[in-house]
Amino acid sequence: MNTGDTAWVLASSALVLLMTPGLAFFYGGMVRSKSVLNMLMMSFATIGIVSLLWVLYGFSVAFGTEKSGLWGGFGWAGMKHLTTAEVTINGGVYGIPLLVFAAFQLMFAVITPALISGAIADRAKFGTWMIFVALWVTIVYFPVAHWVFDFGDKDGNGAGWLAARGVLDFAGGTAVHVNAGAAGLALALVLGKRIGWKKDPMRPHNLTLVMLGAGLLWFGWFGFNAGSALGANALAGQAFFTTMIATATAMLGWLAVERIRDGHYTSLGAASGAVAGLVAITPACAFVTPVGSIVIGMLAGAICSLAVGLKWRLGFDDSLDVVGVHLVGGAFGALSLGFLAQGEGLFYGGDISLLGKQALAVGAVGGYSFVLAYAIGKALDLTVGFRIPAEDEVEGVDLFAHAETGYDIHSAGTGSGALTGKPDALVQAGAEARGVNA
Repeated sequence: MNTGDTAWVLASSALVLLMTPGLAFFYGGMVRSKSVLNMLMMSFATIGIVSLLWVLYGFSVAFGTEKSGLWGGFGWAGMKHLTTAEVTINGGVYGIPLLVFAAFQLMFAVITPALISGAIADRAKFGTWMIFVALWVTIVYFPVAHWVFDFGDKDGNGAGWLAARGVLDFAGGTAVHVNAGAAGLALALVLGKRIGWKKDPMRPHNLTLVMLGAGLLWFGWFGFNAGSALGANALAGQAFFTTMIATATAMLGWLAVERIRDGHYTSLGAASGAVAGLVAITPACAFVTPVGSIVIGMLAGAICSLAVGLKWRLGFDDSLDVVGVHLVGGAFGALSLGFLAQGEGLFYGGDISLLGKQALAVGAVGGYSFVLAYAIGKALDLTVGFRIPAEDEVEGVDLFAHAETGYDIHSAGTGSGALTGKPDALVQAGAEARGVNA
């Protein structure tokens, strides 16, 4: 067992966990003040739900002993015998304990459904959201993680069907971002448009939080990408460096589009551009040169900046641009490998066949996630209800779901009622009458 590699993967696991609170701040700043707590809670809730399910059966379904291309089975349900396993075997023997590998992969499973929440900000029932997360990771994420991330034993037996076909996805362009982006689109269609969409500007209420969240995501993403090397080695160094370069250039690409299109540069654009670059480089970080990462970053920033406008043209209310950044950015990053992957991409001595494999992965994961997410969301909407009542949406989902407000302004003599136009006592009475925990 290699103690240095183990230390690096443990540190990377902590970095990836930090990304979920970072995402909560990023999303939380982008919504209106009356929804900020709910946005934070939607991300934090995934930590609890997915961590529990990962131990019970999630890790087994994703990386278990079943010799199937579709799932890993229940042989490791409850993580039996993992504490005594010495090293990982995932397409090769790595010098880290299997439990450490399980911890690292857990953090990927946690943040993926959290990404979806941005598409349905301001209007979803918190209890129904938690049920959706449990069902979606069980039916969609855990099997897809097997398809893409499980390379079987050292001879390739039991590998996921996409991994076995030679699809390249180093850290989750398809399994995480295309997966979450397609599910976000499905849920946005199920829940429908927010009240006042296209009429109310619905501007971010706290751009400082947005920038803080983007910075935490950028920092944590080094664990996401470089940690996927599963060791402190040259591959981790390459992933680390290309992640940095692509993110920086994507931020510049987004700002350039803003300047040409709108005449100014925005902090929201800088933060969104950085996240778009992180998304796009994720599948490619260990397979491209530094120059290739510049190309991916610059194009991702520009393409995603343009893609966020699709919701206005096509008429779906993706609240925080999950589709434009994660679905489009993840798909672009995965497909870019067909051209830029060292030794396999069209421009680096390869042929066009890799592009076909990458397109298959994007289509299969995106299509599977969209259909299942739509079915789960629709079933929940028809049974327990997924969208909060209209009057509570106008008043604010924070009060409806949590009986709290994000900002205490009592010192100004106005109380929490300033957020709703009602005195505190009336706010509390109204919340109790509706049953805030329903």
